[in-house]
Formats: sequence, C-alpha cells, structure tokens
Amino acid sequence: MLRTQVAILGAGPAGLVLAQLLARSGIESIVLEHRSREYVEARVRAGVLEQGSVDLLREMGVSDRMDREGMVHTGLELRFDGQGHRIPLTELSGGRSIMVYGQQEVVKDLIAARLAAGAQILFDAEATVVRDLQSSRPHVRFRCNGTEDELEADFVAGCDGFHGVSRTALPQSACTVYDKEYPYAWLGILAAVAPSNEELIYVRHERGFALHSMRSPHITRLYLQVVPDEDLADWPDERIWEELQARMATRDGFVLESGPILEKGITTMRSFVVEPMQHGRLYLVGDAAHIVPPTGAKGMNLAVADARVLASALDAWYAKGSTVGLEQYSETCLRRVWRAEHFSWWMTTMLHRHADEPFMDRLGLSNLRYVVSSESAARTLAENYVGLVNV
Repeated sequence: MLRTQVAILGAGPAGLVLAQLLARSGIESIVLEHRSREYVEARVRAGVLEQGSVDLLREMGVSDRMDREGMVHTGLELRFDGQGHRIPLTELSGGRSIMVYGQQEVVKDLIAARLAAGAQILFDAEATVVRDLQSSRPHVRFRCNGTEDELEADFVAGCDGFHGVSRTALPQSACTVYDKEYPYAWLGILAAVAPSNEELIYVRHERGFALHSMRSPHITRLYLQVVPDEDLADWPDERIWEELQARMATRDGFVLESGPILEKGITTMRSFVVEPMQHGRLYLVGDAAHIVPPTGAKGMNLAVADARVLASALDAWYAKGSTVGLEQYSETCLRRVWRAEHFSWWMTTMLHRHADEPFMDRLGLSNLRYVVSSESAARTLAENYVGLVNV
C-alpha cells in the first residue's frame, strides 16, 4: 500500500495544476493516471487559456514554453450574413486577453516540471474504487501493470473527468445532477496548414455553425456543426474543406487555406453540473464535476480555477488546521461554474442553427445582431470570454 497526503486521480490540467500548487506549499501528492504518458501528452483538447489561467501558470513557474510559443489574442470575430464583426476583447475587458496554447502543451509542461522535481505520477494506473470517504484515511484501489494496489491519503482529489471513478463515488442521495444535451455536435479537424486568420472566427451560417481556431502558427483547428449521430465516414477530406469554405465565406471573398488533415472526430455537446462537488474527503475538480459545451472555451479554464481553490483550501488545512476553505470548496467553485455554464450556453445557442426550433433559431440571430451593434453587449461577451476576475 502507498501512502501520501493528497491522492490525485487524473493527469489532465486539473490534476497536474493541483499537484504543482500543492508541491509549492510543501504538500505531498501522488497522481494516478489511467492512460500512458504518451497518450496524455498527445490528446488534443482545448486550446484557449483565459487571462487568469495564464497568470497562474506563470506564477507556478511553468510558463516558459507557453510564453515562447503561445499566441496572445486581443480580439475575436463573429461572422454571419457574409460579414465579419471584430470583438476587441482586450479593449472591452480592461486590458485582459486570451492565450491560444493547446491543452496537450500545458499538460506536457506540467508533467515535465513534476517529474523534474522528483514527484510521482503513476501512468497506466487505473483507479477502480474510492472508499472510506467519511474517514480520515480514504483509500483508492488501483490497477497498475496488471497488479492491484491501494493508495491511502488524507484527501482524494477526483480530477479524472466525466467518465472517471471519482464522480460515481458520490452517493446519489448526497448530490444533485443538472444535465442538458444539445441537438447538435461538432465535427472537428486538426490540419497541417497555417491559420487563415490571426484571430478566432465564430461563424453562424444557414448551413450551421463553424469555428476557425488554431494550435500554432502552422496548425489549424476547425469545426463544423453536425448532428450528434453523424457518421464520420460520410465526411471525406474534400467535403470537409468545401463545407468549411462555404460556411466561412464572406462578401469580400475570404479564402480558407486548406491542407493535410491530421485528425478528425465528432464531439457531442452537453452542459452538466453535479452539486455539491465534494463528499467527505473526496473533492471533484474539473470535468468530474462539470461539463460545458466548448463554444465558450471554458472547460480547461474551469478545471484550473477549481484546482486553485482546492489547493488554497488544502494549504490552509495543513498549515493552520483551518477547515473553512474545504467546507466552502463547492460553494466557491460553483459560483464560477454556473457563470461559465450560462456563458457557454449563451454562446452556443446564439451561434448554432436550431433546425427543429425556429423560435430558438430566430432568438439566436437576434442576440448575435445585438452583440455586434451594442458596446455593452460586446463587453459582456469580452469580459466573460477572457475570464472574470471576481465571480
């Protein structure tokens, strides 16, 4: 049996940020990750960091590569009716901006920093049972390289995502689940081609939503609105590029650069929150507790924010014996979570076509026209997009 102060399940942004923050406070942790290091460092997920997330990574001392390779954006474009409308994020939010830097790159940086410090991450270690949560010594049973083992800790941080074991360890009688599924999905591609625009482009088109994003000066990330049960086999590369060009077209002849598609996939969309985010000595962090549709670019940022709150609470417990932060963990995190849930829902319903709900479809278009014609409405988008300081 292994022993540590904090058992962290999951080596995504939530778990790794938490581990790094705890280490800076002298608190020991062991990270259990179901997948291999190679898989975790290669999986492409989110790519937009709020100002607060950027500031925290710098504060943690893991920002050197991000600051060299990341792309600072001070605005984004909303495009509809063949015309683009730039939202000046930095100007409207008091000087804050976003950083485009892939989640897998953040993960690489955090793993490298942790291993360089001699701290433990057990890869290919699948947590199977979390028990004794009401005791002072909760246990995590896990399987690593075909061997069963247990990890005993003072606290367990469930950073293992929506499908992990942590969330299911919460008794149904002790929590409330809020869930919404959307009638559309995203077909996403990663392409080896330079971005066609310096900033993100969100498109509402009669054929559906589209998004132009990027992961580096040489890699573009693009999305198309499709139905949730879309068959990827029906989308050869040529069709994808034709549809992207059609949806992103402008009256002045915007040209979308195309290139080799490195990967493609279908992402379904949902909003999900479990309350509270804690039970006994188990604390849920990130996607284990909440999911947002990706339109608002909030998923990774919420995970980082949760980790910061929990790290501060644990630091107060170990340093001063204070339980206040731990007792208020859910309440503190959920204020930001619900704000992000609303913003993500708002962006999603505003920009996607609602083929089966004409009323919602017209509301979305009306909302979009209001945002690009009102400085107050644009400021609301900007402040939420770059990340609110106080929630």
